[in-house]
Amino acid sequence: MRAPFIYAPPPGAIDVRYVDDHYVVVEKPAGLLSVPGKAADHGDCVETRVQCQFADARIVHRLDLDTSGLMVMARTAQAHRRLSQQFERREVRKRYVARIWGRPMSPVGTNVQPLRCDWARRPRQMVDYANGKSAETRWHILASDARSSLIALYPRTGRSHQLRVHMAEIGHPILGDRFYADEAALAMSSRMLLHAASLAFSHPESGAEVIYESAVPFNVSGVTGV
Repeated sequence: MRAPFIYAPPPGAIDVRYVDDHYVVVEKPAGLLSVPGKAADHGDCVETRVQCQFADARIVHRLDLDTSGLMVMARTAQAHRRLSQQFERREVRKRYVARIWGRPMSPVGTNVQPLRCDWARRPRQMVDYANGKSAETRWHILASDARSSLIALYPRTGRSHQLRVHMAEIGHPILGDRFYADEAALAMSSRMLLHAASLAFSHPESGAEVIYESAVPFNVSGVTGV
């Protein structure tokens, strides 16, 4: 049986990277939900923590519980509509960094395997060429050591667990991934080593392009921070 996810997020206020009258960009720690869960004790999340600082903040998109990194939340109805449209139209540019098991044979690659929910093992997702929804991930290697590689990932689509499934499907699961890593890759980290490192979109009011970057809290040798 798999060991439970044991990485706990730090308590207290979320790290705010940018805020204006229209939106707020925050750093989500690993182990924290994006929105409240169904269970009574799953109320602690990015949404509730940010709303303690900015009561008008509203979720636009989500990151997995186990993923850390950048999220944007809207502060007005108009900003929420315009930001949501950018995500729906795939106009938001996202870059993730992950540490994966082994080293892919090619330094760059693109995975286009379609995905759907694995209903028997929810919330896991699976590749399904007949019934899955299109999913595309580009990636390239940043560095490698004897057992793992640091890679940058660029999802064109935003399917649930997309990056996690796509890397596992080519034999290089993300280290610490409790759903898709094998025992050796799971044991190499107490948290999943996936971080939303860059977010670029059009400002919902001015239309100007804005880009936010986040330092990756791990490297090819392991976790360096939270």
